[in-house]
Formats: sequence, structure tokens, C-alpha cells
Amino acid sequence: MEKYKVGVIGATGMVGQRFVTLISAHPWFELSVVAASARSAGKTYEEAVGKRWALDVPMPDCARPLVIRDASDVASVTADVDFVFSAVDMKKEEILALEEEYARAECPVVSNNSANRWTPDVPMVIPEINPHHLEVIPYQKKRLGTTRGFIAVKSNCSIQSYVPALSPLREEFGLSRVLACTYQAISGAGKTFDTWPEMRDNVIPYIGGEEEKSEQEPMKVWGVLSDGVIKSAERPLITAQCFRVAASNGHMAAVFVSFDKKPSREEILQRWASYRGRPQELGLPSAPRQFLRYFDEPDRPQTRLDRMNEGGMQISIGRLREDTQYDYKFACLSHNTLRGAAGGAVELAELLCAEGYIGKK
Repeated sequence: MEKYKVGVIGATGMVGQRFVTLISAHPWFELSVVAASARSAGKTYEEAVGKRWALDVPMPDCARPLVIRDASDVASVTADVDFVFSAVDMKKEEILALEEEYARAECPVVSNNSANRWTPDVPMVIPEINPHHLEVIPYQKKRLGTTRGFIAVKSNCSIQSYVPALSPLREEFGLSRVLACTYQAISGAGKTFDTWPEMRDNVIPYIGGEEEKSEQEPMKVWGVLSDGVIKSAERPLITAQCFRVAASNGHMAAVFVSFDKKPSREEILQRWASYRGRPQELGLPSAPRQFLRYFDEPDRPQTRLDRMNEGGMQISIGRLREDTQYDYKFACLSHNTLRGAAGGAVELAELLCAEGYIGKK
């Protein structure tokens, strides 16, 4: 098949680097444009990023000679791509303006940023959980006055450790209360141990804004399309606490949950084992064959052992047992820069292409 020509704006940061690696080997997508701030523009990708390469895989050869464009030069970037991934590091209001400028220039934007997550007609999608929210895109296009251009976003990386495990249970048994405590890797802050040495042998019980996102974003993911916007769900009640821990990659969550109709342990395990989402039905390139995997071992999942399951796109779950205050508790894990960030956005882009929301120019 003829590949989609893809750009990455914000290509020099850690998430941008992850986008570059994923697109370079993608069967549907071709890395055509890399863009960043004006201070990087005009340099080759290797010149701009080489010493700051933060991933544990090599920089793709196809990216090294690409000349970085100024992300604010929307006309230059959009002239040579079918759509862009957004991973820019800017103030929220600047991101809002820039992503909308790309969309109004008739370029679809698949964003890793948080800026547009609460724009009512912008879908915030975990592809296996709420693909039907893409149906809001025509309403967004009408607001923007576009035929091709729109914005779609992925959710916060930390909620993708536990919302996927809760979603199939919510559908069948109803959720009333959720307590989620997350233990988040330093790559979630765009850091490595070399750039953040004070995180070695350390835990910080605070991540700015993270607890609010963890409590509120699931409600939009579980929301409904009404009157041309996504309206957030009103239940369950969620409370969260978020810690930064000394792990390079992988966000873990300890989850406590009560149901409207309490299931048996066997019913929960069966629901997790059988759950398939739209990406699995379509056979999308980035979709894990088994979205949710439960481990019977009492000491699993573990960050080092399980974060890369199915290319880092699988959700790992373990330690399901009854609780004294809630109905059940369990642990779960996702790779934060793959499933939680760039990989989740790439899977979202695949879904948008497969469902006809993104076409070639």
C-alpha cells in the first residue's frame, strides 16, 4: 500500500523521539517531516538531537538526515504530509492555538498533549475503550470550517494503566467507587536517570496536576456523544494519588473498586480474558493481540518484566482479591511512553485511517 506521509511536531523531545522510532518502522506511515522550535530549525535531526537522544533504542537512520522545520511554519509542514503527530512542549494556550492552526490548515492532528483534552468536540480516545467518540469529529469540523482538518487526542499516560482494566467491568457490572494510586516512571516527566540523578533511590509523592487528570479524564473517556460534544460520565466517584518512582519506564497502579453489582472473581477474570476492542477487530498494526493480560503469580506484573509485553502496548494486571473497604483490589501496569504516549497515539492514528477519518491528500 502507498504509505501515509506523516509529520511530527515537537520531534526533538522524548515523546517526539518515540514517535520518530515508531513511524520509522511502521507499515502504513512514512516519516516525511520533523519539526520543532525555531532554535532547532535548519539543523539535521541528528545534529539537533544526537547528544540528547533519550531512548534505549538507536536513532533511526531514516531520521538522521531530515532537516528540522520550524513547527510554527504551518504552511511548510502541512505541504508535505497527510497528517501530523503533536508532541510540542509549549504553554497550554500556545498548544491550543498551534494545533487548531494545523487543523484549520486542513491537516489532521493526532496529539499527545493535554491542551485539547477538554475541548468538548475533541475526542480523547483509548482505541480499545471508546472508539465511538470519533463520531464527534464531523461536529468539530463544522465548528472549524474544515473538510479534512481536525484534532484528536490520547488521554493522560497514567490512566491507561487502570482505565483499560476497569472499562470492561464498568460495561457489565457498573462502577460506584474507585481509588487509584499510581507509581509513575521518570520518563513520564521527559527525564532519564542521567538528566534527573536525584531520582535514583527516590520516591516523590507529588506530580503537578496528575491527580486531577487521573480523577477527571476517565470520566470523559467514559462519556457520551450528545449535541455535538462529548459529555463526561457522572459515575463512578474516583480519587487518586500519584507518586514519581525510580523506574525508567512503566506506570503502575494500585486500584480499589466497588461495583453496582458485585461480580465474582471468576467473572472479572473471564471479562478481562475475553475483552477485545476495535483495534483487535481491525487488526491494526500497533494493536496487541491480547489487550488485557492477567498474571496469576502473586508478584506480577513487574515493571522490568512486563512493561514491554506485546511491544509495550499490552495492559498487565495481577493480584486481584477482595478488599475490606472496597469490593476488590488489583495491580496493573502499562508502558507510559508506548501505550501511554506515542504508541497509543500511533494506534489512534491507525484507527482514524482505518475508519476513514484520515485519508491521503
